[in-house]
Amino acid sequence: MKYVLVTGGVVSGLGKGVTASSIGVLLKACGLRVTSIKIDPYLNTDAGTMSPFEHGEVFVLDDGGEVDLDLGNYERFLDTTLTRDNNITTGKIYQSVINKERKGDYLGKTVQVVPHITDAIQEWIERVAMVPVDGKEGPADVCVIELGGTIGDIESMPFVEALGQFSYRVGPGNFLLIHVSLVPVLNVVGEQKTKPTQHSVRGLRGLGLTPNILACRSTKALDENVKGKLAQFCHVPAENIVTLYDVPNIWHIPLLLKMAHEAILKGLDLLGVAREPDLEEWTARTKIFDVLQAPVRIAMVGKYTGLSDAYLSVLKALLHASVACRRKLIVDWVAAGDLEDATAKEAPDAHKAAWDLLKGADGVLVPGGFGDRGVQGKILAAKYARENKVPYLGICLGMQIAVIEFARSVLNLHDANSTEFDPDTKTPCVIFMPEGSKTHMGGTMRLGSRRTYFKVVDCKSAKLYGNVSFVDERHRHRYEVNPDMVSQLEKAGLSFVGKDETGQRMEIIELPTHPYFVGAQFHPEFKSRPGKPSALFLGLIAAACGNLETVLQNNGHVGKPLSNGHLTTKTYQNGNIFKSSNGLVDGVYSNGNGNGNGVHW
Repeated sequence: MKYVLVTGGVVSGLGKGVTASSIGVLLKACGLRVTSIKIDPYLNTDAGTMSPFEHGEVFVLDDGGEVDLDLGNYERFLDTTLTRDNNITTGKIYQSVINKERKGDYLGKTVQVVPHITDAIQEWIERVAMVPVDGKEGPADVCVIELGGTIGDIESMPFVEALGQFSYRVGPGNFLLIHVSLVPVLNVVGEQKTKPTQHSVRGLRGLGLTPNILACRSTKALDENVKGKLAQFCHVPAENIVTLYDVPNIWHIPLLLKMAHEAILKGLDLLGVAREPDLEEWTARTKIFDVLQAPVRIAMVGKYTGLSDAYLSVLKALLHASVACRRKLIVDWVAAGDLEDATAKEAPDAHKAAWDLLKGADGVLVPGGFGDRGVQGKILAAKYARENKVPYLGICLGMQIAVIEFARSVLNLHDANSTEFDPDTKTPCVIFMPEGSKTHMGGTMRLGSRRTYFKVVDCKSAKLYGNVSFVDERHRHRYEVNPDMVSQLEKAGLSFVGKDETGQRMEIIELPTHPYFVGAQFHPEFKSRPGKPSALFLGLIAAACGNLETVLQNNGHVGKPLSNGHLTTKTYQNGNIFKSSNGLVDGVYSNGNGNGNGVHW
């Protein structure tokens, strides 16, 4: 087994996760099998109880693991299926060591950070690295390990020590360290500054780790004299220094790293084993992404509209579907609370702006979430989409919102609600699941991959999935549609086209009379891939573009594109010319509420 360790220096948020994912893409393109491990030094056992404001979205795996969003990047880039053990946290390590101590496994020894914690880290890495994640038998060839945080952080010291010991133990040719660092450009002088990276590498060496390759983040490619300076003071050959400069979208990163593939293979003693990287398909998709012109506007109605990382997988799934439909995705972030009547009185300008964005969108998406803040605004968004025949996709809470809105507006059950928001409601459309826990938050939801059976053969969802009889998708919820109300809702026209194996748990809803009004209790975004967009997201984008019928006729596949980037189907929905947006996040244009401009790393 070969190991590639990715560390970060100077500041956090440099893009270690995307760099690690891109290294995996590069190695996979060389014909190697790759697995990934993310180390998060925080004390939480997992990411399940963390607020999106703290750490972005919680990514859910097939086995129900609630993990760091970087594992989502790994899965999307490498098209693998990881497990909860691929995410190591300080909490998990200490918990396992303490459990051993309580059982007497240490035979009376004093349990210490060194050697017991450091040994546990190394054993975990070796064990997980041997587990295949690509559907094939036998272990992978290379394990890419990302160490979260920044070199020098107190909380990551046991991991740094363990990895230093690990690199010595596995020996030269089996361990490669890639250090991601910042080379800032000061506006005053316009010069690329190497001192932060020099200090970062010096700190790394002082902790017992020596970088083989430097991946330098900067606004533009490094000058040759800057590379020479880094090589001299960091003791890294100039040919092993690669610039990861700002790019229109992160799909460019594996292409930037391609220039270092020989250095990576040489460091792992794989030059005679691996082939030249074949990135033809990846390059073609990246080029298509860069030249897209015809826009499609999606209104994202949620709570965390100021933080795009909170909905990262949803954004990626929209992006995958948009590229497949040859459209440039524009996301309009709509704060759900701004749509509510109370905001009209307190902040009329924000209320008007939110409704203008909603009414100007080609499609509406209400993602998952917890808590009652903004719920009424989400209900209003679902009502607007339903009544005005605007394509709508509701995910998890977004599906429950659609059911509540339908019960209120169509069945005239004005007090219809979820027991999450009103425990004493007389018309509970959405109820707490009996197997859930109301006292413990972590790991107590309905989590992971569950099977959904299609009960209506010719529904839009089944066609988008390729006319299959069932699908396996990932879940993360405590509440479900009340099965006692299903027959009443169905008589009024709401179709529950997908259910679980018992037939009692509602999984997918549709309005047959609507161009595209779909809700899913599961999270389809977690299994979307750049070359294989999620079926329900593809349906939303195709409907927003006026191409849904063609996609349905092709069993969930997009029609063949013409040379100008337009599909060989219906032209743009209404022919409107859209204003340009002022925000660009990872190739996704937005109205500027999604956490800044520039590429998302």
